Amino acid sequence: MSPGPVALPAPTDVGAIVCDLDGVVYRGREAVPHAVAALRRVTVPVVYATNNAARPPETVAEHLRDLGLDVQAEDVITSAQAGAAAIAARMPEATVLAVGGEGVEAALLEAGLRPTRDGDAVCEAVMQGYGPEVTMAQLADAAIAVQQGAWWVATNTDLTIPLARGIAPGNGTLVRAVAQAAGKQPDRVCGKPFPDLYLVAAERVGVPPSAIIGIGDRLDTDIEGANAAGSASVLVLTGVDSRTSAQLAPVHQRPSLIVDDLRDLDRLVLLSP
Repeated sequence: MSPGPVALPAPTDVGAIVCDLDGVVYRGREAVPHAVAALRRVTVPVVYATNNAARPPETVAEHLRDLGLDVQAEDVITSAQAGAAAIAARMPEATVLAVGGEGVEAALLEAGLRPTRDGDAVCEAVMQGYGPEVTMAQLADAAIAVQQGAWWVATNTDLTIPLARGIAPGNGTLVRAVAQAAGKQPDRVCGKPFPDLYLVAAERVGVPPSAIIGIGDRLDTDIEGANAAGSASVLVLTGVDSRTSAQLAPVHQRPSLIVDDLRDLDRLVLLSP
């Protein structure tokens, strides 16, 4: 179980923000009210972190630029990148069965690994992330590779994903299908609520996790993940969770601070005039 909330660092000790996207910066293609203006005024580096492994960082950055933010691909970190980093640290240059959207394969290539979509290939690892075009055949390939001894990394285990038309099955639902067939759970999960995204972001920016403030709208992913990394956590009330749910949450999902929207970053003295 993750530890409880970490005290907010003094304003002069804040090294970076790790900011969730859906429900914090945007909802679908539209910006959350006040979010863009507030983020444009932040005086420390901002890393945008997402559990959605389907989209490559440049695609996410392009979406944010369309909303009016000055964001490059290196300012975005996905659970696919965290998963690829975990595999590369364990088995450099491994052949990895890639299951999920284009962001999965792109992250593996970026990490110096050898992704394949060929279910008949001999693979040292499987990386499974969300993708709207994932098929039953691909899930079968993953399950069989895991049964044959491949090291299995799930980018995240979110059971649902919000779409414009409603709520759809997320990567966690597909992971459960592979687990049922393979007879085991993933060897590693790298998305929130696990700490990998925050730790990789801290390393990328060059600050310790204690100098990071994680901002998100979900207690069971964003807040728990930041707490697990030893970073301060801020719950913003523009998405899933509320003050009531935060009060009722177990200690490892309680935030360091609750704000109504990102304008309240003024309370952390992180915004320029």
